[in-house]
Amino acid sequence: MNIKQFLYKYKHAIVVLYFPIYMTWFVLLEKRTNVHFTDIHCIVDDWIPFNEIFIIPYLLWFLYVFVVLAFLFFQTDHINDFYHTAAVLILGMTTSLLIYTIFPNMQSMRPTSFDHDNVFLRIITILYKTDTDTNVLPSIHVFNSLAIHAGVCRCHAFQKHKWIRVASLILCSLICLSTMFLKQHSFLDVVAAFALFLLIEHLVERFLVKPAK
Repeated sequence: MNIKQFLYKYKHAIVVLYFPIYMTWFVLLEKRTNVHFTDIHCIVDDWIPFNEIFIIPYLLWFLYVFVVLAFLFFQTDHINDFYHTAAVLILGMTTSLLIYTIFPNMQSMRPTSFDHDNVFLRIITILYKTDTDTNVLPSIHVFNSLAIHAGVCRCHAFQKHKWIRVASLILCSLICLSTMFLKQHSFLDVVAAFALFLLIEHLVERFLVKPAK
């Protein structure tokens, strides 16, 4: 396969151009200090205890998203699976950034100290220092997990492998829970992410992605 053939076969790689746009916008929002941030909180948050073990599924999110997208990317015989998932992700993340821009929000639930020490808490301390407590509703962490799980369920290659879809559901659920048990997000952020996902998924299904023949 020559360069021309390779580029034609994987022309859908153009979607990666969205990543620097997203990161630039997100970083600029993270650095804002001259706006009023609405504190997101509800009574359910008070019922959920902090638990550092959830840092494991929280960090597995990065691998989960990358591996599934990479698999769909190279599944060129059913490229609509990739386009559908990419469209949901891009529209969902862009909508989230728009919400953060128009409605600056934050949460103030993170513990300020810990009464013991372990490797999980050390990682969480680093996470808290590198990731601000702003721009939380809706949770992009949760939204992307839902979009990726939907992509797994839709993938032609996994239709005869129920265990993969079940494993994906379990991991997706743990990731969503982790955002609340680590006090990274409010229950309201998770609910908003679910609502946004259902809306975006419906719009993409109806208007953007043509069903495979």
